[in-house]
Amino acid sequence: MAPETPRVEPLPGEPAAVAETDEGRVLVLADYHAGLEVALRHDGVELGNRADERRESALRLLAESGADRVVLLGDVGNAIGDPNETEQRELDELFAALTERVPVTVTPGNHDGGLAEVVADLGYAPGDAPDGHAVTVTDAAGTRVGGVGFAHGHTWPGRGVVEAPVVCTAHEHPVVRLEDEVGGRRVERAWLRGRLAPDPFVAHAADAGDESPEVVGDLVVCPAFNDLTGGTWVNEGQDFLSPFLPEGLVDGEAYLLDGTRLGEYQSV
Repeated sequence: MAPETPRVEPLPGEPAAVAETDEGRVLVLADYHAGLEVALRHDGVELGNRADERRESALRLLAESGADRVVLLGDVGNAIGDPNETEQRELDELFAALTERVPVTVTPGNHDGGLAEVVADLGYAPGDAPDGHAVTVTDAAGTRVGGVGFAHGHTWPGRGVVEAPVVCTAHEHPVVRLEDEVGGRRVERAWLRGRLAPDPFVAHAADAGDESPEVVGDLVVCPAFNDLTGGTWVNEGQDFLSPFLPEGLVDGEAYLLDGTRLGEYQSV
């Protein structure tokens, strides 16, 4: 039986989470950035294509989690506009593999401007996927599965999303820079979690002439699934990218992928 209160729990050691909702078990992956190596080569960084590695990792996590569906929290592709051939091939193979097993929902990000058309052209849109499950691409405001709201986070989530007991966003690629006792430094991907502050969302609704949302839940900011993306150094005072951060996160704490609790993210 599904729990009455939704839970979002990171998978130990992985840049992925499982959301337990009254509508089933959801595997949550953020910032996949298919085809990123092509963009990096244009910047002079020569890397082999890791598409197969990314896809197999996603499929392994799906199998291990026992999830009933996958939510991709935006920036599934990397090209801002139409994907190049390499990226489109990776998206096709990813969607083909996932939809053999479960339905997929995408809350599009700022890199996914043409993703709905790509999904339709490849035959994975609802009504066009007779041999498997469909890929549903929402609008940028996000969507809700039971008591969990999902949005990429590059723009303001919809009212139904921010009123959920738990809200999951991405976009930031949060990382922390850690220093050991001898001065060695390393950068680690991190989760951010805290209470969702109502004030920014109430003010945004007022500016838009909309009714104020009832914001009472928690916020989970997910790390990037793709480890090549870089990110926002949340403990170095770097500016956040989302329009509602950092003001929208109260008592925010950082956690490493292995589950290590670092405490208040600004003071790590």
